[in-house]
Order: sequence, then structure tokens, then C-alpha cells
Amino acid sequence: MLCLASQSPRRSQLLGQIGVSFTVLAPPEGAEALEAQRAGEAPARYVQRVTLAKLHAAQECVQQRGLPPAPVLCADTCVALGRRIYGKPQGDADAARMLAELAGREHTVLTAVALGVPGKAQPLQALSRSRVRFAPLSEGEIAAYVASGEPQGKAGAYAVQGLAAAFIERISGSYSGIMGLPLFETAQMLRVAGLCPLC
Repeated sequence: MLCLASQSPRRSQLLGQIGVSFTVLAPPEGAEALEAQRAGEAPARYVQRVTLAKLHAAQECVQQRGLPPAPVLCADTCVALGRRIYGKPQGDADAARMLAELAGREHTVLTAVALGVPGKAQPLQALSRSRVRFAPLSEGEIAAYVASGEPQGKAGAYAVQGLAAAFIERISGSYSGIMGLPLFETAQMLRVAGLCPLC
């Protein structure tokens, strides 16, 4: 059975949406440290590197826990304004700062996906790139949204499927990719691996 190496309820929901059976693999200790940014790293390179690092850590975790060999799916999402990367906010003030910088502008959401299959030397990989435009936001709107608690744990300090939908003027690309798991690209990889029930 496929292992989803993510604690994100959104990724679980999206994977279930296309009828894939899976089990959630608890992340190894220190998984958050894998998301550290490197100086001057481009957003696409960053999100792909982090996804592969998480995949390798998850595969090692499967071995260390004595679990039977299984395909492992990993994904990571980042928000970028130009070359500036917006990860998960470190508290309310950081979330408010991010939202103020994104307000009234168009930004990019990148989600990288990697699928490791036992017996295959190289993982399957894909990158989803979408554009999101926020309306201008007042300090009050930002403060109210931050107070809702929704920005915490979300790349760019917002969830497209949540309250922040009221701020979004336009989307170009993959809605599911903005949520955290681009279903088209994921289904293509699962199909190659013989794991897609819709094939």
C-alpha cells in the first residue's frame, strides 16, 4: 500500500478524492529541519530539494521501523514573490507580515511531488506552478484573518480552501496544487507506478 509521508489533512483529503488507498507515515524526528532555506536558493529549486529530502527521510523511516517495502509519496509547497520564499509563518506577527506583503499582488505557489517506488533507483517527480492574485487587504482584515488561527502551518500564511478564499481575486493553475497536492501530476505518477485506481 502507498505510504503518504505527510501529516497534512489536506493532502490526505486530496489523495482520497481520487480513490487512492494509502496509509499515513508519521514523519521522522527532525523533519521540520529539512525545510530550512539556503541563501540565494530559487523557489523551484528549494521546494524540489526539500521534497526529495523528505522522501529520502521517509524511506529510511520505513526501513528503520521494519515496515514492509512500500511506495512512498511526498510533497512540499512554498509561496514565492519573485525569488523570495514564504514558508510557514513563525507566529502571528510573521503571518501578518507575509499577508501584508502578498496583499494586492500576484504570487506563485509551487508544489513539488516525489514518489519513491521500491526497486526503482530514481523517484518519480513533478512540479506544479500556479499563480494567485490577492486583493488589497486592510490591516483590520489581516488582523482578523491572523486571529482565526488559519495562517499557522500554511505556506505563505494562508489556506486557499479556507477563509482566505475571500481575499483571492484570481487563480491560474492547479487549485489542488495550491492546496498542497496537485492531483493531475500526482495521478500521472501513480499511473506510471501502477497505483492509480482510475487507470
